[in-house]
Amino acid sequence: MRIQLIGASAIMALATACGSESDTPTAEIDETAPASETPAETQDGAHVFSSEITDADLVQHISILASDEYEGRAPGTPGGDKTRAYLAAEYERIGLEPIGGSYEQAVPIVESTLDPATSSFSMTINGESRDLAYRKDVVFWTKRVEENVSFENSDLVFVGYGIVAPEYDWNDYEGVDAAGKTVVMLVNDPGFATQDPDLFNGNAMTYYGRWTYKYEEAARQGATAAIVIHDTAPAAYGWNVVETSWSGPQVDLQRDDNGASRIAAEAWISNELARDLFTAAGLDLDEQMQAALQDDFAATPMTGITASATLNNAITRSEDANVVGVIRGSEAPDEYVLYMGHWDHLGADARTLDADKIYNGAVDNATGIAAILEIAEQFANNETPPRRSILVASVTAEESGLLGSAYFAEYPPIPLKQIVSGINIDAMLPTPPVKDMIVVGYGASELEDILQEAAAPFARRLTPDPEAEKGYFYRSDHISLAKKGVPMLYADGGLDLVEGGIEAGEAIGNTYRARDYHQPSDEYSDDWPMEAMVDSTQILYDTGAAIAYSSVWPNWYEGNEFRALRDAQRAE
Repeated sequence: MRIQLIGASAIMALATACGSESDTPTAEIDETAPASETPAETQDGAHVFSSEITDADLVQHISILASDEYEGRAPGTPGGDKTRAYLAAEYERIGLEPIGGSYEQAVPIVESTLDPATSSFSMTINGESRDLAYRKDVVFWTKRVEENVSFENSDLVFVGYGIVAPEYDWNDYEGVDAAGKTVVMLVNDPGFATQDPDLFNGNAMTYYGRWTYKYEEAARQGATAAIVIHDTAPAAYGWNVVETSWSGPQVDLQRDDNGASRIAAEAWISNELARDLFTAAGLDLDEQMQAALQDDFAATPMTGITASATLNNAITRSEDANVVGVIRGSEAPDEYVLYMGHWDHLGADARTLDADKIYNGAVDNATGIAAILEIAEQFANNETPPRRSILVASVTAEESGLLGSAYFAEYPPIPLKQIVSGINIDAMLPTPPVKDMIVVGYGASELEDILQEAAAPFARRLTPDPEAEKGYFYRSDHISLAKKGVPMLYADGGLDLVEGGIEAGEAIGNTYRARDYHQPSDEYSDDWPMEAMVDSTQILYDTGAAIAYSSVWPNWYEGNEFRALRDAQRAE
């Protein structure tokens, strides 16, 4: 059987293009050598896996993981436990080795639920106190794992977009002592607001535009609290999403410091409230928004306004696990190519009156887990083993805020500088054959050059994410590694169908989002078209193989927000 790899000449060209940092010669690959043809039985002995990537193998994994028997794969449930057991057994069958004696990397999780009845967020405006209406005016929470958190009379200061980005020569905190203050900021980044392609990344959101970054930066600046002003277009969702997503139980990692390094309160406020507050401070919000688009913006005190808050929380602790295994490289075993996907979904809803209570998560993300298992199987059965190690991570709690991948990045089982690069596979939509492959976060790294080489034999071109302004690159598990500097690729199946074109492809995607996304109807069906998914999986295998069989070290493109992190990491 054929091992489909990018040819040795292409790998050498890519190594030159991506700036190889090793004198080790590229491994010679015998592309005609057969893979092992030893049949591989499933855990129940019913299915025989091929050593190549096939539709039958993908369907086998998807149909099992998305079956009602797995109860929607929620972490901390019997269905989640069953999923982890299935993955560990498949790792062992394929031939992946555990790290540290176990396939499971324990992920401690803490759930904090604000009690709105006894909690409050208020503003003192020119000497008069105003209690903010929870969910109507403000949504607030804390990352500190404490039952009671409070602060009083914290001065407000408007810090524009709240960004410190040396690569863009941008610092909204310049000249500001944020210690003890409540910083108020805009969502997204100046590039989106101006649509200037030379400002940040133009219409495409950068990491600096994400609310997660803004709260983290506020903590680094020593602020007491941070408020993001909601605006539907730059946020990419309405206030209804804010009030439902950030109220109720909030799940996070159990960190060594119990979140003590985070600010006391993180919050969104409505645009209407923001305008009232700016007017009370003698400021015009629209004028301040325009000023914040300039690189010489100076933070502005919101004179006469202070914030106070009391947060009373119920704390619950639990533990789940990532499932991690490795195929050892033959020549450079301490250098790793990472494949990642999240195994979790939303579980079952016993409260619903509907007959179907199980959120099966077939597309999201039984498909991605099936793909990384198939990719691992092909690497494990190649006649010529990869010179570098293949690291496979099925991570937990993505649906709860990328927690499994965040823990993997924060407490990596191997040093992050030894991960050459990584590929994240999340929600592969079943479509008929396509002519393109969507790269979420297009224009980020040299991995795209390798992906293009891998996609060419399948007559597929790379297409930028059509909704780059919504920041999808920052909403899946790869961002946990990217934030630490590791070059990561997030590519998906295309929308330009061979028959029907982009219009037909968009119709399929729109139907899934409107009808099936995060719904019980996200189920596997025997009439799924599998050809494009098989090709996409093969392309992502080939992309990793071009790295695993060579000495190339792909990096972020110059000017990318993560380039400096990677350069410093590699220099350690």
